[in-house]
Amino acid sequence: MRRYGKHTDEDDIRTRPGRRNTRPRTNIRPKHDDAAEGLVLTVDRGRLTCLVEDRVVLAMKARELGRKAAVVGDRVAIVGDLTGKKDSLARIVRIEKRTSVLRRTADDDDPYERVVVANADQLAVVTALADPEPRPRLIDRCLVAAYAGGLEPLLVLTKSDLAPPDKLLELYGHLDIPYVVTSREELEKGTALARVREQLDGKITAFVGHSGVGKTTLVNSLVPEEQRRTTGHVNAVTGRGRHTTTSALALPLSGGDGWVVDTPGLRSFGLHHVDPSQVIHAFPDLEPGTEGCPRACSHDEPDCALDAWVAEGHADPARLYSLRRLLATRERKEGD
Repeated sequence: MRRYGKHTDEDDIRTRPGRRNTRPRTNIRPKHDDAAEGLVLTVDRGRLTCLVEDRVVLAMKARELGRKAAVVGDRVAIVGDLTGKKDSLARIVRIEKRTSVLRRTADDDDPYERVVVANADQLAVVTALADPEPRPRLIDRCLVAAYAGGLEPLLVLTKSDLAPPDKLLELYGHLDIPYVVTSREELEKGTALARVREQLDGKITAFVGHSGVGKTTLVNSLVPEEQRRTTGHVNAVTGRGRHTTTSALALPLSGGDGWVVDTPGLRSFGLHHVDPSQVIHAFPDLEPGTEGCPRACSHDEPDCALDAWVAEGHADPARLYSLRRLLATRERKEGD
């Protein structure tokens, strides 16, 4: 064995390279200018199914994206194997800026946001008129989330053969929300599809609703090529259906220009992430009246300027009532 003296030359010392940190670190990331554009159709345990041109490609998120997650509806940049062949895997390297975001939390006390869908144009809130009974507070919460996320709301009322829609429509009439009323027979025969499709053509529409309201049945009718298993059963004790859609899925509208996004059935819709000041933007006839409100006005207090604005005839009193009802939903539970 070689021994070194007091005056050892550095060149004589043999060093073993470490197993870690052998490559120089850099903050410079590739731009991926040649990446293909894709649309996220569904997400399943870290694997994202994307549409690239006319091919369905399986991809995973690149490490450089960190904790930023892609969701259904995201427009992404993809590199790697884009053939779409079996066992091929591409890589998502960039998530493009979103035009709208539908978010929810588990409840109003949960700070963790869950992004349901990105870049949707409108939110179709599907509600049965009976079996199960309508839950107006849950509808209100969906509407607040739509307004806060930049989506236009649409009411789709099903099972009109079991109960009339008048009472529920009266409740939301002053919000000027478009609506479609359907019956089970109309959906089975397809006679109601034309009325629904009229509201969907040329748009990306996310469908939400609690279990058992016929949401997936409606989606299956709109996209017959992609049948999803429906619930067909409502619990006689709880009045609620079972979850059959377990993940969001974007589907091209059959024979038309548009997309539908089927989402899992809702049990609750938390609004912890919603800033109440965003909801007023959905009421353009009331928004100018807030200029005289005190700072951080909740729009439901004695000094709120909206009362005088409405009293002067600038807006319908029913519109102010609707605004305050929506703002109050964040303080209530869905079953109230």
